[in-house]
Amino acid sequence: MAKTLRSIGDFLREWRQRRHLSQLALACDAEISTRHLSFLETGRSLPSREMILHLAERLNIPLREQNVLMLAAGYAPTFSERPLEDPALRPMRKAIDLVLTGHEPFPAIAVDRHWTLIAANKTIAPLIEGASPELLRSPINVIRLGLHPEGIARRIINFSEWRSHLLARLRHQIDVTADLDLKDLMSEILSYPRPDSSTKTMTTSENYGGVVVPVQMTTGDGILSFFSTTTVFGTPVDVTLAELALESFFPADEATAETLLRLAARHPKGGVYGTACSVSLDKLGQG
Repeated sequence: MAKTLRSIGDFLREWRQRRHLSQLALACDAEISTRHLSFLETGRSLPSREMILHLAERLNIPLREQNVLMLAAGYAPTFSERPLEDPALRPMRKAIDLVLTGHEPFPAIAVDRHWTLIAANKTIAPLIEGASPELLRSPINVIRLGLHPEGIARRIINFSEWRSHLLARLRHQIDVTADLDLKDLMSEILSYPRPDSSTKTMTTSENYGGVVVPVQMTTGDGILSFFSTTTVFGTPVDVTLAELALESFFPADEATAETLLRLAARHPKGGVYGTACSVSLDKLGQG
């Protein structure tokens, strides 16, 4: 509500400046006059719904924030925000389950915009061994679980490298979305004890041609190395779907692939943990 007390012009100017664009640059890209854009930013003119959507597209504003702009201009929100258990999203839930289960015997998870775990396949179990039960209680934040001293950080061999990679992704997400909760998460992560400079941690990206940053960790089944890919829904018009991401982990070496295939043969029944809003990983280590 506090956001909507600000004028639409304030929001447009803030997003333009966040994207490091001058009025001239944005006006040219949006094919409107600089004078008209100036009037919109100062409140001398009120943009239509179509103009807000047009400028939001040029400024790459997330759907959630586009709804805020609509409210600030006195319009109803344009994009719906349904919970995942909504019947209208049933095909999307099936798609998530299909991707996660189909990725086995390799790990895969689904997270929301704040890196809260939505679902995970069963192969994620080796990655979360030994984490504090507190960090495995729903709602589970994946970045907190990965970087907290009581999480899996102590088992990551190339922790400094992996930490830098995750922080860079988080900073980029904050730049794109201006999400205050993500800023708080960043502050929390930066408050954790930094890796001991006297302890050398392995740098692994150079072992993979410098093209990916893998995560290499010790588990009860030996050392496992992964690189990841991120999948998002294309052309979403629902806020919930727009903010979902599927993180799929692939073996970065033959030894990891062989270990996961061996584990899958030992426990052939796959499946997805979690569906609607959050998931507890307590059961993941139970087979």
